[in-house]
Amino acid sequence: MTDSGTHRTIEAVWRIESGRIIGGLTRVLRDLGLAEELAQDALVAALEQWPEQGVPDNPGAWLMATAKHRAIDVIRRKALHERRQDELTYAIESQLQDATPTMEDLIETAFDEPIGDDLLRLMFVACHPVLSREARAALTLRLLGGLSTQEIARAFLVTEATVAQRIVRAKRTLAEAQVPFEVPPASELVARLDSVLEVIYLLFNEGYSATAGQDWMRPDLCEEALRLGRILAELAHDEPEVHGLVALMEIQASRLRARTAPDGEPILLLDQDRARWDRLLIQRGLAALARAQTLAAEANSSRGLGPYGLQAAIAACHARAHTAAETDWPRIAALYDALAEVAPSPVVELNRAVALAMAFGPAAGLEIADALLADPQLREYHLLPSVRGDLLLRIGRLEEARAEFKRAAAMTGNDRERALLLKRAASAGH
Repeated sequence: MTDSGTHRTIEAVWRIESGRIIGGLTRVLRDLGLAEELAQDALVAALEQWPEQGVPDNPGAWLMATAKHRAIDVIRRKALHERRQDELTYAIESQLQDATPTMEDLIETAFDEPIGDDLLRLMFVACHPVLSREARAALTLRLLGGLSTQEIARAFLVTEATVAQRIVRAKRTLAEAQVPFEVPPASELVARLDSVLEVIYLLFNEGYSATAGQDWMRPDLCEEALRLGRILAELAHDEPEVHGLVALMEIQASRLRARTAPDGEPILLLDQDRARWDRLLIQRGLAALARAQTLAAEANSSRGLGPYGLQAAIAACHARAHTAAETDWPRIAALYDALAEVAPSPVVELNRAVALAMAFGPAAGLEIADALLADPQLREYHLLPSVRGDLLLRIGRLEEARAEFKRAAAMTGNDRERALLLKRAASAGH
């Protein structure tokens, strides 16, 4: 294998294994920053040794073993975590009775817990509500996605220095808040899980509809969010909203290939070639939605689906329609009514306006959209004038429609979207 091929292999292995390694180290060392540093040391060792010695048969195990040895060295050299060593020794000796474990035995045993437990703990730590949304997203991509500072900066179109500062501050905040490395107790689980789901969907949305830059989408970010969502669904398999989010992302991701023309120009949902939608992802999404519905019914039949499950049900209506004309808009409008009850927000109301317009005529939607003009949360939200422009165009108020499309174009930070809106403004009435 060439050096470039080896480096690509290392990168792929690191993306998959980094969360497991950092999670295992954090559980033993109780120091997230040190855990990541030691994991990075293992990565550097792989970059130095594998091009010369070849890729090991089990590269993930090699990285984990190297990280373990680094951990043992640090514990010995700096005498860190003496109290925790005593506690760990006592716990293990009480199980092994007459055995007298070595330091290597203690660390090895400490790493023997199921991998999934560490990954789940790491997700809850990286997405802790004490951190800002931006910090949670950056830390999640760093620790669980294995992305470099440069890659995260490119994903969110900010400088590397900004990302580095966010990550450093996030680790400091977690340390100062003494956030435990554990799955939250039952009393905190729902709120903490919501924070994890929010971060994963934030990552997906930034990939699905980039807020800024020259690209309409960043599929790599969607894929990373999907990977994290699938992992979470395996670890928290009894939580309906986890499956609801996975269903939503699977179905939305099925459209990625149809969302742009060969030149990168955006193609709106109703104009897409549905033959290009990924049927396998749709099937996976529908299966995840069915799982969410079953779990929700078992947990509390009166509550039903949560916000992500309801959005997935809306996405499923589009996925099941072979043509745009076959879309069940009354069903979608009803689902938005339910979503507005469980998760009211101006953005949900704007989407409900679109659904009502499609189901019952543009005037019905415009009434809601007009009422949202006074909402301060949507003052800088470019999709409000975009939606109003579309509804005004359908009613025949062409000059107003053109003005709204131009206003939306001035507000968006995405170059592709701006061009599309200006094109719509120019063609309004022609």
